[in-house]
Amino acid sequence: MNYCLNVAFNENKKTYYFQTDNPDIKSGDFVVVSTVIGVELGKVVGEIRPLEEIKVDFEIKPILNKATKLDLQKYEDNVYEAKKAADIFRKLAAQEKLDMDLIETQYTLDRTKVLFTYIASERVDFRNLLKLLAGQLHCRIELKQVSPRERAQLIGGLGVCGLTLCCSTFLKEFVGITINKAKNQMLVINIPKLSGHCGKLMCCLNYEDDAYTEAKKSFPNINTRVMYQNKEYKVTSFNVLSKIIRIETNDNIEYIPLDEFRKLRKVQ
Repeated sequence: MNYCLNVAFNENKKTYYFQTDNPDIKSGDFVVVSTVIGVELGKVVGEIRPLEEIKVDFEIKPILNKATKLDLQKYEDNVYEAKKAADIFRKLAAQEKLDMDLIETQYTLDRTKVLFTYIASERVDFRNLLKLLAGQLHCRIELKQVSPRERAQLIGGLGVCGLTLCCSTFLKEFVGITINKAKNQMLVINIPKLSGHCGKLMCCLNYEDDAYTEAKKSFPNINTRVMYQNKEYKVTSFNVLSKIIRIETNDNIEYIPLDEFRKLRKVQ
């Protein structure tokens, strides 16, 4: 019988499915797997489950073996060697006058390949850099440019809510966030305060947008007229959460509950 389990890499909480016929592998164990990068060491997260319970539209790759002491030692050695490779990368990139901000350096477990992940403001011609790196590191070289959001995902951190960044925990893919979502939620348009660690609009603006759209259907349109205390007022704003409506005249401002506003409209 085959089983499915989740594997995480490099302390990244994002997990990937792998399968095995070994029922003794459990949460917390280290395993050796083959990925698009190459042979990697990963850590099992969560409980093992029968493979038939997992419904996905892609092939789930097998675990090569449960990590041995030698595999764990190789991994530790690779972490040390990756730091040395990162220093070489930065030196050569500066020598070539390339604007590349190195984010992460990673060797495959068998050390046949090293992956350099970087961010740059524009496309970089790194063909000569590749030759120089290969000449010094004597293995396959891969350079991967990531977006600002992917950078935040790799580095991690805490959001303004005090929790670990969504992109480094449960978000599997990024969706476009527009300023219209902030406007729909009636937020003050202050771009720095609405931006996340990546410098882009916070992903959490997407979470409650549909709820605000639905809740706002219960409220009057801005500039709706209503008689209140024998004067004509107009709606200038409202708070969806507190259900308070702000109404104004030229010389006065009042705040009334949504229920009271509805009663006033029924009377008129």
